[in-house]
Amino acid sequence: MSLTPAFEIGIWNAWIFQAIFYLSMFIPDLFLDKEARKISKRMSQFPPFKKTEKILALSTHAVIMPVVFIYSLFLPLKLGTAWLYAGLSIFAVALVISITALFNIASAAVDKPVTGGVYKFSRHPMYFSGFLMIASVGISCASWVVLFLAVVWIVFWQIVVPSEERFLIEKYGDSYRDYIERTPRWIGIPKSSTPSS
Repeated sequence: MSLTPAFEIGIWNAWIFQAIFYLSMFIPDLFLDKEARKISKRMSQFPPFKKTEKILALSTHAVIMPVVFIYSLFLPLKLGTAWLYAGLSIFAVALVISITALFNIASAAVDKPVTGGVYKFSRHPMYFSGFLMIASVGISCASWVVLFLAVVWIVFWQIVVPSEERFLIEKYGDSYRDYIERTPRWIGIPKSSTPSS
């Protein structure tokens, strides 16, 4: 790994991972009816965050993701190395989680929290898949900078998520509180306590 990678614009750069990941966000729309597409749009609505939380949440989408994408244009993949194969494996997991979560959101009832599918294993699979995607780019290119941005991504969401969960408890009541009690916040990480009001 290197802090100063060889910058080159090329076809076999990390932008390929980014492009595939972003295009995958539209896959459920190809298979869903118009009503289900409307339901899936509800995930893009932020709850009423405090000012700092809103800045952190928007920073992940408006700063970290574009920086990683632009940086990945110049970041060659480590072709034929263990770095690439490890990163590619993590990327595949991120893609499956993301696409599955999008289908789960679209097929859930509007008046109930999304708790089925991949949401049985993580309360926030979309944020987690974003972290895995950024980490996969960092690993496949052996870039400390991108891996650092992946850590910043998940730290920001770790700060913001309790506010989102309080909002969901207010919206869905005991059904979401029960969901929190039985489902970990992040995949593979033990359950987090209920956010305080």
